[in-house]
Amino acid sequence: MSDNIETNSEDRTERLDIVPAQLHVIVTIRPKYACRTCTDGVSQAPARPWLIEGALPTEGTLAHVLVSKYADHCPLYRQSQILARSGIQIDRSTLAGWVGKAAFHLGPVVDRLAEHLKRSTKLFMDETTAPVLDPGRGKTKTGYLWALARDDRRWGGSDPPGVVYFYAPGRGGGHAETFLDGFDGILQIDGYAGYNRLTKPSRKGGDPLCVAYCWAHARRKLREVFERDGSEIAREGLERIAKLYEIEAEIRGMSHDQRLAVRMARTAPLVESFGTWLTEQRSRISAKSRLGEKLTYIANHWSGLQTFLSDGRVEMDSNAVENLVRPITLNRKNALFAGHDEGGRAWGRIASLIETAKINGIEPFAYLKATLEAIAGGHPNDRLDELLPWNWAPTSS
Repeated sequence: MSDNIETNSEDRTERLDIVPAQLHVIVTIRPKYACRTCTDGVSQAPARPWLIEGALPTEGTLAHVLVSKYADHCPLYRQSQILARSGIQIDRSTLAGWVGKAAFHLGPVVDRLAEHLKRSTKLFMDETTAPVLDPGRGKTKTGYLWALARDDRRWGGSDPPGVVYFYAPGRGGGHAETFLDGFDGILQIDGYAGYNRLTKPSRKGGDPLCVAYCWAHARRKLREVFERDGSEIAREGLERIAKLYEIEAEIRGMSHDQRLAVRMARTAPLVESFGTWLTEQRSRISAKSRLGEKLTYIANHWSGLQTFLSDGRVEMDSNAVENLVRPITLNRKNALFAGHDEGGRAWGRIASLIETAKINGIEPFAYLKATLEAIAGGHPNDRLDELLPWNWAPTSS
């Protein structure tokens, strides 16, 4: 057998292994020095800045708690239990204090994010419940998180997508009016009547808004009747709307001018035909019937349902913002409620940065850690744009 054996092959096997998270206590020692023959006194290197002075967590720890709660929907009491398994006893109330302080320091960044969004010419808005504990009563009350979003990716808009969640103790349209102060443009919404005040000359904070209503909600109304009663009229309405969506699928990604041209040529006649069909069906069906109520809903929103025909930037529905409301729903399901109104505001602030980071393809933990470190280090307020998620880039190690 030859001693000069060569081989050009090998076996390689890959296996996935997990190393559980490791917790480290960072001890910083700063010696003090003094010269026996000098008069300069004692010298010591300055301490590294902390976001929460004198407290236990690093900015990385704070970012981990925030991401675990608002991105992975792990409530603070569960995080406390997970830490306890590693031998670290930190009460839920302590974690809540950390969250509140981090949200306070992140507030100016979220405010700046909202300013950028309200400079846009078109935004989405939706709202969802955010239960909070009512102090002194031992019960919860219903607060709301209002999502204001920009997402122009379907027509290649140059502005990056983003979302801000505003907390309010109620659902009145006055809250939407306050949150939209300074915004003038097209607002894509569902059919909630609270937004009606935004279209009137008496609107506070800007000119009357043009609204674009949601065809997905119109379709949902007809589907409810069809699935329950098997209505042929509802089925026909669904088929007509499906044709509109088929055209939208074809023009997704085109410029807004190209989308508008296709809509005018192909979609507008179908919408006009739908309007004629809608009038005919309403004349035959009792307005008090289940189907009649759904058709009346569509008729009442008919003008706003046609807004997308006159502007290629406008979407047919408000699904973009509904998708951004889902993380709030998941967090509500797992955490049940916020501790108080300020907790609701903290929820909105942190979720704003996490969800904006996610839709811009930014890893939220790395972004929040770097942002909290920058704030702790005294990042100037006149350079807040540098801390917005779409402007952040990881540093090479």
